[in-house]
Amino acid sequence: MREDRLDESALVERAKSGDAAAFEQLVRRYQDLAVRAAWVVTGSAAEAEDAAQDAFVKAYLALGRFRNGAPFRPWLLQIVINEARNRRKSAGRRANLALRAASRYRIDSDSSPEERVLDDERQIVLLDAVNGLREDERLVVACRYFLDLSEAETAEALRCPRGTVKSRLSRALKRLRNELSVTLGDPALNLDGTQEMEQTPHG
Repeated sequence: MREDRLDESALVERAKSGDAAAFEQLVRRYQDLAVRAAWVVTGSAAEAEDAAQDAFVKAYLALGRFRNGAPFRPWLLQIVINEARNRRKSAGRRANLALRAASRYRIDSDSSPEERVLDDERQIVLLDAVNGLREDERLVVACRYFLDLSEAETAEALRCPRGTVKSRLSRALKRLRNELSVTLGDPALNLDGTQEMEQTPHG
């Protein structure tokens, strides 16, 4: 992790000095994450791709304002999410959380066909429930569990205090537990198949 952080800092510094190849490495490193983040907001594959592409351009132009030593990922995702929100507003539609965004769902390849069908059904029910959350709560859940951001990174990406992230996540998980306990009879349904929903990732 430390080597990755140092390598990232070096790439950012080179990019700030005008090294386009260094920025291209950052783009390759975070392109998939940026598209998934934009997809969470827009609910559209095409819009997500365009939002991520435009966000990288804006990030490159804004590198001069990037604070040395700060983590690059949440700063970039802040730009991505803002760009995706602008696109969604201009399109005049409410975003839904795409199934592909649920990257933490891992189905055991050794499971039976019946078990895989059940897993698929539970995943759809879970994502439908997440889609029913308010946007601010949906984005916090998506950042923490689908994009694997830490609490601090989520706060920076969504431009809100960490205390707000905690309260929104707590409200969202309570609503999800209540809905899923009625729908599936399973109040402890988790997001990744191994970790209880109310237990947040480290960070």
